Amino acid sequence: MTDAPFTRRAFIGTAGATATALALPVAAAPPALADARHGHPKGGPLAPFALSDVSLLDGPFRDNMRRTCAYLEFVDADRLLHTFRTNAGLPSSAEPCGGWEAPDVLLRGHSTGHLLSGLAQAHANTGDAAFAAKGRYIVAELAKCQEAAASAGFTTGYLSAFPESVFDDLESGGRPWAPYYTIHKIMAGLLDQYTLSGNWQALAVVTGMAAWAEARNGRLPHEAMQQILRVEFGGMNEVLAALHQVTGDPAHLRTARRFDHEEIYGPLAQRRDALDGYHANTQIPKIVGAMREYEATGDARYRDIAAFFWDTVVHHHTYVIGGNSNNELFCPPDQIATRLGSDTCENCNSYNMLKLSRLLFLHDPGESAYMDYYEWTLLNQMLGQQDPQSDHGFVTYYTGLWPGSQREPKGGLGSAPGSYSGDYDNFSCDHGTAMETHTKFADSIYFHTKDELYVNLFIPSELTWRERGIGLKQETGYPYAGTTRLTVTRGSSRFALKLRIPGWLGARGHRPHVRVNGRAVPVRVRPGAYAEIERHWRRGDVVELSVPMAPVWRKAPDNPHVQAVTVGPVVLAGRYGDRALATFPAIDPRSLRPDRRRPLHYTATADGAEVELKPFGDVQHERYSVYWLTPAHRHGRRLLADFPLRGRSLADATGRWPDAALASGAAWADDGGSVVLDGTGAHVLLPPGLLGGLDALTVALRVRLDSLENNVRVFDLGFNRETYFALTARTGSGRARFAMRVTGMEGEDVADAPGALPTGAWTHVAVTAGNGSAVLYIDGAEAARNDGLVMSPLAIGATTSNLLGDQQDTRRPHLHGAVSGFRLYDHVLTAAQVADLAGAR
Repeated sequence: MTDAPFTRRAFIGTAGATATALALPVAAAPPALADARHGHPKGGPLAPFALSDVSLLDGPFRDNMRRTCAYLEFVDADRLLHTFRTNAGLPSSAEPCGGWEAPDVLLRGHSTGHLLSGLAQAHANTGDAAFAAKGRYIVAELAKCQEAAASAGFTTGYLSAFPESVFDDLESGGRPWAPYYTIHKIMAGLLDQYTLSGNWQALAVVTGMAAWAEARNGRLPHEAMQQILRVEFGGMNEVLAALHQVTGDPAHLRTARRFDHEEIYGPLAQRRDALDGYHANTQIPKIVGAMREYEATGDARYRDIAAFFWDTVVHHHTYVIGGNSNNELFCPPDQIATRLGSDTCENCNSYNMLKLSRLLFLHDPGESAYMDYYEWTLLNQMLGQQDPQSDHGFVTYYTGLWPGSQREPKGGLGSAPGSYSGDYDNFSCDHGTAMETHTKFADSIYFHTKDELYVNLFIPSELTWRERGIGLKQETGYPYAGTTRLTVTRGSSRFALKLRIPGWLGARGHRPHVRVNGRAVPVRVRPGAYAEIERHWRRGDVVELSVPMAPVWRKAPDNPHVQAVTVGPVVLAGRYGDRALATFPAIDPRSLRPDRRRPLHYTATADGAEVELKPFGDVQHERYSVYWLTPAHRHGRRLLADFPLRGRSLADATGRWPDAALASGAAWADDGGSVVLDGTGAHVLLPPGLLGGLDALTVALRVRLDSLENNVRVFDLGFNRETYFALTARTGSGRARFAMRVTGMEGEDVADAPGALPTGAWTHVAVTAGNGSAVLYIDGAEAARNDGLVMSPLAIGATTSNLLGDQQDTRRPHLHGAVSGFRLYDHVLTAAQVADLAGAR
């Protein structure tokens, strides 16, 4: 695996990294973003077409939209309006909703905003007046609730499904569940009703809400407002800046900028990745807002924040399907294989990353990277979030990527039998964003300037370019076929047709082919850019773009032996039916064979048996594996690392590794023959990368325990609290334990000795692991064995946190005693070799 699905030459943002989350190549350090070139194409500003100008043709995108539109028609508006009415003191006989719209859930009301957006998009794209009528009814009823605000004891302009007192709690230092988040969804839905469906009443209502927000937070000191912004607020800056763009009212922009969260913006403006540990979908909408504020103000700081954030997330926090986050949080950069689970890739995150990518591309269309990412994530995550067997387009919340995961409902929320969400008992944030995702597929297929037509996505569709009097039809089976065909169906005009040449083509050095009316044309076709064909176009002209596809194995940055396989823009997944998987299946990449009867279907040998692979987005209602364990590279049998920790030297005697370091009070013994650890956090820090590429190994060390608490670790080689190769001196059951695991595993592989490690004397400990077995030796004698390992040590990867006397879980106690003589072998030592090692001095 040598190349990547998409790159950015101008703003790679993270020079010096050795690998990236999607296995992207790394460029040299760029100039400061403020000095970078931004501008418009030669035809003037780039703009999207109206949704009414693009119609989807038969294919998976139209199928998904039909299912979502069926739900938009079906869902009872009065049930969603129930909590708005009761909150405003108005009568309601409707049955309350469940899930996150239940009357006792603070997030109630957010889904009504998503519904308004979905209805507006569906009306704009299909022209179906029923969607507009339903939107008008909801807006009119919300207007009544807003008018009743004063009678209900609320401030003029307030509109929500929960009392305004929630904001009193927020302003006094409380942490209620995201009240401004819900306000944002309602405002965004109202604004969409105005801009897409022409509903003037919606504009009046959202303007009233904006005035309420201005009055509410305009009186707060800057420091108090920044504290409030630590509670999720969605994209309040986005919708207020967009409202300013629509109305020209400077008050809305002023309010928008009060939602600039400097705790997040500051590091990004300094080009620092400080995202680890932050809730991902709390941050992404803030950055979408930054781009709207850039459009409204021209302040380059906003643009630079957004561009660096995109680079950072896409290149260092993104899984192979295009999504990000594990358990909804950003993880340390470039930790992918060590951060897998059933709760990876919250779908709302990708919904917002697509919004951000679209906005960035509209202002920086020189490279195709933004739209490459857009396509990649759309195909591999967002299409597949919807259950194709559900009439109403029910969707998942997460897209789990631990081997053996399956698409499933979010815990604690209702779902239709056998599906992922439901009509009235779910209403998660992802249920809401799906109403929008699956009704706006047409909004980014084509963009245009005065003299240029951009073809961004290869989706069956028809375009009407009204200003040029041009009709265009795109016919394609992409990505199941590597071609798309564009036909001018109406009109005659001279313009430049710009075709996206996907960046993923560079992974195998394949060249695309462009033909006009059956003949090759002399046009520059570079992966990661747009090919331009300028001519006078007439009805009947046909353009064909062919993009050859071939399998590419993509390495995880933290463990190159954990890989995913892609074909063109499509991630493949192994089908496992109802079979649960305990760890990564071990695959032989050389065994991958195409199924000539079915496009994008393959077979391969994994764990000694044949497995079928197909596009991940098509895998539904069964378990799957996206990431695989590939074979280790074979070397000679070597002593890989040797840190004697004697003679006051921290050097590796093999010369392969940087020096170790004494940390947090660790000190040399008086004779310099060992490192003393005080039991309060002192430890030895070994260099990163030690366990990378090892499917068999031996770790040996001398330790003296001066006192002992339960769960003290002698060594811990790993990444985090859930990925490690470690030896505990005494567990709660009174035994020494070797343990290893990777994030996502249920439990850990262990080998338990009969008792704890001794105190008051030097003890030689060694652990061997490989070939399905692990053995713990104490003073050269076997003390514990496990011949049924679930995982291979190869799955751990190039460990970044290698500790002697400490552990990944900083809440646990620390070693009190001394250590010396750390050795790492790239093979399993025999019992006799371990005994000899223990006896040597």
